[in-house]
Amino acid sequence: MYNNQRTVKLNNSKEIPILGLGTYRLKSKDSLKSLIRDAILTGYRHFDTATVYKNEEIIGEAFEEIFSDETLNISREDVWVTSKLSPSEQGYENALNAVQRSLKKLKFDYIDMYLIHWPGVFKLKVSDPKNSVKRQESWKALEELYSKGIVRSIGVSNYQIKHLKELATYSTVTPAVNQCEFHPLLYTKDLVDYCKESGISFMAYSSFGEGRLVNGSIRIPELDLVSKKHNASAAQVLLSWSLHRGIIVIPKASSNKRLENNFASLKIKLDDDDIVAIDSISNANSSRFCWDSNTIS
Repeated sequence: MYNNQRTVKLNNSKEIPILGLGTYRLKSKDSLKSLIRDAILTGYRHFDTATVYKNEEIIGEAFEEIFSDETLNISREDVWVTSKLSPSEQGYENALNAVQRSLKKLKFDYIDMYLIHWPGVFKLKVSDPKNSVKRQESWKALEELYSKGIVRSIGVSNYQIKHLKELATYSTVTPAVNQCEFHPLLYTKDLVDYCKESGISFMAYSSFGEGRLVNGSIRIPELDLVSKKHNASAAQVLLSWSLHRGIIVIPKASSNKRLENNFASLKIKLDDDDIVAIDSISNANSSRFCWDSNTIS
């Protein structure tokens, strides 16, 4: 299963491949279907999407073709697919309906993992107490779907410690995962440690700082030195830095070359000196490239 790829055991004993393919902003039908097929051939078995990405239907078509291709010998059980609840679909009934729509678009009987994408609700002010009410209702819906096996793991995304503590007061199922922005310029150690102590696996998105840590727009001497030492790309070192901690990563890729480059990070072993050097980056600089959920009540 999962092509003998390294996995992380979640708190419900399900195993998820530690490296996956993110699909944010990938909407071109032909290119995305081709990318997913190339990813399968490279060895990827973990794929991340969301309702707000508007590409679930394309991903569903891609896998329908892959599963029916006898030369690939890939079945539904061989891949892990995560999707997420849109902030505009928060609430009990909305969440139930959203998952059914995702299932239909993906053409699946079940979804491996479904996350609440954001602790807030679309069009509500960040201070509105209804944010808390609606995400509690959404979690109740996901727990019900989880109990029926329609969703095999449930979790959250962009939750801060305060949101996780609140969730713990009403949940009967602990989130399997918290997916957040994470890279050396946003080394949220307190959040990572809290998740670990709570039995919640941490999943990193934007490992490359929206590309700025690997395209030369932000130069980091420590990263350059470690990359040179291991004869590796900056992207590979950034992924290995997270993998070293057992953090799940879902880097995006726009070409077969980048797919292979990212996948090769599984073979890179950073030593303690490398980790200390990259950790030190966050002491001098701190940058968030995506959304900040700290303000959501």
